[in-house]
Amino acid sequence: MYNAFFGFSETPFSLSPDPAFFYRSEQHEEALANLVYGVQARKGFIVLSGEVGTGKTTMLECLRDYLESQYIEFAFLFNSRVNTDQFFEMIAYDLDLPCQRTSKTEVLFALNQLLVEQAQDGRTVVLIVDEAHNLEWEVLEEIRLLGNLENRNGKLLQIILAGQPELDRKLDAPNLRQLKQRIVLRCNLQPFTLRDAVEYIESRLDRAGAPNQTIFSEELMAEIHVRAQGIPRVINALCDNLLLTAFAVESKVCTHDMLDEVCRDMRLEWPGSRRSRSRASTEAFERTPY
Repeated sequence: MYNAFFGFSETPFSLSPDPAFFYRSEQHEEALANLVYGVQARKGFIVLSGEVGTGKTTMLECLRDYLESQYIEFAFLFNSRVNTDQFFEMIAYDLDLPCQRTSKTEVLFALNQLLVEQAQDGRTVVLIVDEAHNLEWEVLEEIRLLGNLENRNGKLLQIILAGQPELDRKLDAPNLRQLKQRIVLRCNLQPFTLRDAVEYIESRLDRAGAPNQTIFSEELMAEIHVRAQGIPRVINALCDNLLLTAFAVESKVCTHDMLDEVCRDMRLEWPGSRRSRSRASTEAFERTPY
């Protein structure tokens, strides 16, 4: 809606995980390098964790682009709320296995055949599971067993589990200790620092066609970082709404007053905000003994 007004060639702060807008912060660069290395070296199990909105899915999209460029077979499970039968059926569809896809036994035979053929050609196969913190215990156990497929050169199936911090806590459970021992690489995404947040905002505006932008002042970007608590997805939502608000009043510059309005509309809370202080006061009052 506002692209023409600001001279953008595309929307700079879309919430979609577009690799074209991937901001290569030091931690994101390191995490992506670890994912690629884990696949290339056939390490087996890799875990990517991070809070909601820190960029895990974008990282996986970048990894998918790499796998496609290298012609590496992979299955991507984006819906983790599945039982074991659905889990194997989804693998079969994604890898286009020539078998009865509702039969776990046939899927396993076909999958093993694919893995062996790829290994003979010096290649590997990758299983990516997003939102892995939602996986049922039984499905996690099946994933562990898939990790046992190997030859003398390494694991035949590279398994990447991505999820929120609950995934790390889940993997610490005693009944998953065998799976935990098999995890060779762990990557954890943290919220942006102030410097990263400013560079992130400016890099997205640059990618959209606004280099040397003057829409957001340094002070405003610093406040956006505070209110978003460094979470990239929240930064995107704030900036997108700010641009829409500025467009509505025909202003080429976003202001703190606009940010206040956007935060109220989004019902956003952050440490030190009025809503946050009000909630803390209410909780303190409720805990007060009579």
